[in-house]
Amino acid sequence: MEENMQLVPTVALRGLVVFPGMVLHFDAGREKSINAVREAMETGDDLFLVAQRDTATEDPTFADVYKMGVLAKVRQIIGIPESNSIRVIVEGICRATVKRGVEDDKCLYALVERKPEKGFAKNRKEYAEALVRKTREIFDSYARFTPKMSPDVMLRVIADDKPGAIADYIASVIAIPYTEKQKILDETHPITRLEKMCETLTSEIQMMELEDKIAAKVEQAVDDNQREYYLREQIRALSEELDGADSADEIEEYKQKINSIEHISSKSREKLLKECSRLQKMGNGSPAEATVSRNYLDTVINLPWDKETKDKLDLKHARKVLDADHYGLDAVKDRIIELLAVRRLNPDIKGQIICLAGPPGVGKTSIAKSLADAMGRSYARVSLGGIHDEAEIRGHRRTYIGSMPGRVMAAIADAGTRNPLILFDEIDKLAADIKGDPASAMLEVLDPEQNKAFVDHFIEIPFDLSNVLFITTANDKGNIPTPLLDRMEVIDLYSYTAEEKFHIAKRHLVPKALARHGIDKKQLKISDSAINELISSYTREAGVRNLEREINNICRKTALEIVSKKGYSTTVYAKDLKDLLGAPKYKEKVKLKDEVGVVNGLAWTAVGGEMLKVETAVMPGKGNVELTGSLGDVMKESAKAAVSFLRANTKKYGIAPDFYKENDIHIHVPEGAVPKDGPSAGVTMATSLLSALTGRKVNGHVAMTGEISLTGNVMPIGGLREKTMAAYKAGIKTVVIPKENMPDLDDVVDVVKKNIEFVPATKLDDVFKVALL
Repeated sequence: MEENMQLVPTVALRGLVVFPGMVLHFDAGREKSINAVREAMETGDDLFLVAQRDTATEDPTFADVYKMGVLAKVRQIIGIPESNSIRVIVEGICRATVKRGVEDDKCLYALVERKPEKGFAKNRKEYAEALVRKTREIFDSYARFTPKMSPDVMLRVIADDKPGAIADYIASVIAIPYTEKQKILDETHPITRLEKMCETLTSEIQMMELEDKIAAKVEQAVDDNQREYYLREQIRALSEELDGADSADEIEEYKQKINSIEHISSKSREKLLKECSRLQKMGNGSPAEATVSRNYLDTVINLPWDKETKDKLDLKHARKVLDADHYGLDAVKDRIIELLAVRRLNPDIKGQIICLAGPPGVGKTSIAKSLADAMGRSYARVSLGGIHDEAEIRGHRRTYIGSMPGRVMAAIADAGTRNPLILFDEIDKLAADIKGDPASAMLEVLDPEQNKAFVDHFIEIPFDLSNVLFITTANDKGNIPTPLLDRMEVIDLYSYTAEEKFHIAKRHLVPKALARHGIDKKQLKISDSAINELISSYTREAGVRNLEREINNICRKTALEIVSKKGYSTTVYAKDLKDLLGAPKYKEKVKLKDEVGVVNGLAWTAVGGEMLKVETAVMPGKGNVELTGSLGDVMKESAKAAVSFLRANTKKYGIAPDFYKENDIHIHVPEGAVPKDGPSAGVTMATSLLSALTGRKVNGHVAMTGEISLTGNVMPIGGLREKTMAAYKAGIKTVVIPKENMPDLDDVVDVVKKNIEFVPATKLDDVFKVALL
């Protein structure tokens, strides 16, 4: 065997690399390793220490270890109590490579070749010295990042001037992976080995610098969080001392609720969180301000920012609900069903704002509630009658004592969802004064392009109203400002016929009244004849409110009898109404007779159509014209136009040319306490005046309506449906209307068209031919 070759017991080390000149200890637990150590100790032979490639290998062979290792002397073996392992102290001698391995059951043996330390050329001596110096400098930098390093280590590096020995020593003491240490061990040339050591040290320094930066950032973040936490805890403790434990919890609860809101802009969220911080700083020092701030936060947070109902768009179900709640109103029901059909095709449609216009008591408000039920939406009602302050709509600013949100946001809060149906009742009754114009404030609410970011003065942050379905009601759409009316689709509701009132009373009013008064339907029955008598003789209205009151009157009197007399039950007939309700308030029909100077005129009012008689008296005098009966300016001008027309046509109608000089003319419209105005009584006044001047009677079964011009033209009017209904109720057989209004007969109720003859007129002569006998 060659001089540098020897067969020695071998120990495979896990995760450990031994260098020449290095004294260290390790624990041996595997049986082969213990046997190898004991044999080397007993024989005085060297022990070959070599690192495993994979630390997980339990029973390594020579294929599992590196080629380069270290020959070492065993200095001491120490037994570990209560363990089969031993602790071995060894000293590295020199490098050696495995030439051949012998695997024995007892232990591993390796034929190894010693690798003595190589020298280097003399011309590289200066380079070697410079490299040693640079290595010391780099190691010094490394040592700064490892404060636990012993000063003796640095002294050893400074004292040694051999490149190879320095590289081995540094590799043995620094904390790098065993694979990197193995690379240093594999290098036999001292200068190349030290160069590799410098590269490894430099790489480690860069890695430690990066780790320090990361650690500094983490530490800073932790410090900031801890600082914030400590400050919050101090504030909390102070708040608990000053205000009690609930105060700090309250602020935290506010913040959690604000952060949980989804449909809110980041700017709005930031504003609310600032308000929370402001409230937190107030403490008990400003109780009034704290109350205002707390009230504001409660109001804003309790708004239904994220709550939404899903629309029910079943058209058959909707029609069923509407028919169950209301009789008639087919035009309104059809429009509502159309609205639902469109929403079914396009659920995201915006801007459908409906105005229900019609006389009182015809079901405008209740049909809006039925629509909400049919769609499955929350319902809120806002009464606008008599509102004259813009702040009622937009809210009051928080600077005022007792400030609160406007009625729109209050309705949203009451509804509890962000897409309710909101009814604006009596929108034609809005009034303006020095506090502002609420109708102008409503422009933004009812404009789909603006209301998606509606800002209430109290809330101060935008709220999306574009998903709200707005319904408005009005008695007289003429009183609604034009810009506001332009934003709405108007559906006209007309007065009920007697037949419709009968069915409404039978299906809805009577069962409702019985339930309200706790009367069983077996205890009180109201006959059909009694209902018809109530409609014709005890009420005179467009809707059914007074009819409902009279039915309630009957129920109250019956309830008294039921309580007084055991087992009482009754059926009310028409003949019984006088005893229950007193004498009839209205005669069934106005007495119609042919008279001179008396003409039946037709008028439209906010509560429906009405028939008014126009009376004219001509008497000797000085040419004065008297107009009485609470007439408005427009109506007075119509009377003057009629006088001027007849003055211009005296010869044609056989009137004395100077009648206006020798006679006084008095035109009167009865029911003087009721204000009257409008141009549609022009034909009525002209006919009445001609009858009085010529002495010809007027047909009492004829009624008329129409505006006149000075040349005798008959011009169109409005409210024909309501006026013809009034004529029908009064028993009129013929109605003269402007020819231009003939297309409007399509809206007239069928029962009216069946019982009344309509005569179109373009000139006053057409009216006179029909009316004058």
